[in-house]
Formats: sequence, structure tokens, C-alpha cells
Amino acid sequence: MSINSENLIAIHKNLNKYPETKLLIVTKNQDLNDINVLISEGYRLFGENRVQEAYRKYSQININNDLELHLIGPLQRNKVKQALKIFDTIQTIDRFSLIDEISKQINNLSDLRTRDFYIQVNIGQEEQKFGVSKKELKELYSYSIEKKISVSGLMCIPPNTSNPSVFFKEMLDLKNNINENLKLSMGMSGDYQIALNFQTNFIRIGSLIFR
Repeated sequence: MSINSENLIAIHKNLNKYPETKLLIVTKNQDLNDINVLISEGYRLFGENRVQEAYRKYSQININNDLELHLIGPLQRNKVKQALKIFDTIQTIDRFSLIDEISKQINNLSDLRTRDFYIQVNIGQEEQKFGVSKKELKELYSYSIEKKISVSGLMCIPPNTSNPSVFFKEMLDLKNNINENLKLSMGMSGDYQIALNFQTNFIRIGSLIFR
């Protein structure tokens, strides 16, 4: 693998029009050498899909306050303790039992790293995808606050067979209905330019960057 510099330049050119949006580089299945190249070029914001893979790779990198790591894949309850020690942000909160486990672990951890949580919404109501349903979102958000879990945003993966604009607009409406100060994480390699039109705060891009 190597870095696709041309695509990176194009992504930044698009982002220049949206100063509130950050590039989250997805390093799932990517080589440590490529990650280190990106770090040497000044990139500090990365996303991983699996707790174990993130630990394996980033334990070999000096994870300090200068590097920000997000979990953007599903989180199992038995991985919560480890995840809270690795990730700055967990973007995939999607059920009440997971909130209970996080709340329990937070109170017992002396080396807690995670400070922010996002709720993942199954915006397309797809059976095969993770995420809380739209009708349960508000209740899950309220439960998180009740449990003193700092929910700072919403995340989604729209269906890849439909126009994503509809789903990005719906996410923006859901966010504003719950708390307009929440952030949005939406838009990936194939649809990030569309997501930029709907006030996303993070675009999660991997395949466009690595080749």
C-alpha cells in the first residue's frame, strides 16, 4: 500500500470551503508504515473499525495528546474496557446495554482515554447495519445523559443504493431536533462531497487515500 497524494490534495481542496469539517483518516487494514508517513506529514486524526486491530497498531505508535483516535466500527460489550483506554472518541454507541457497560467501566478506570461519544443511527433502517433506530434515538440520547455519558454527536452510514442526500438531510434534522450543538460524522470515500453540503463535522475517508 501507499498514499494517494493526488486524492489527498483533492479532498483538502474540497474541505477548504468547509472550515468546520475535519478529515478523519480511516486506517482499517492499513500498514503501519503508511500511517507513520501520514503522521510525519502532520495528520493527527485517525479512525479504526476494530478495537483489537487498533490496539495492535497504535500501541506501536506513541499515542499521546497530539494524536486523536476514533472508533468507527461496532463495539462489543466485552471490548468496552479496552476501547476506553485506546480511543479518544467512540462513534458507535447504539444500544442501552452498551451505555450501561460504558458507565460502569468509566467509574472504575484510572487510565481512561475516551472523552467523547457519538450515537450511531441506522438512518436507512437496514437490518444488516448497526445503529439505533430513528424512533429510539431521542430516548437513547436522554439515557446517555442520565448515565453521564458525554454524547457530543451523531454518526451514520447511509444505504449505498440510494441518494445519500436524503439521509444526510434527515441526520441534520434529527440532530437539530435533539440538540443543535451536537456534531455530525457522516460522509465516506464515495459520498463525502455530498455530506459536506449537510454540515457534517467529520468525513471518514480511507479507500481514497490508500492505494
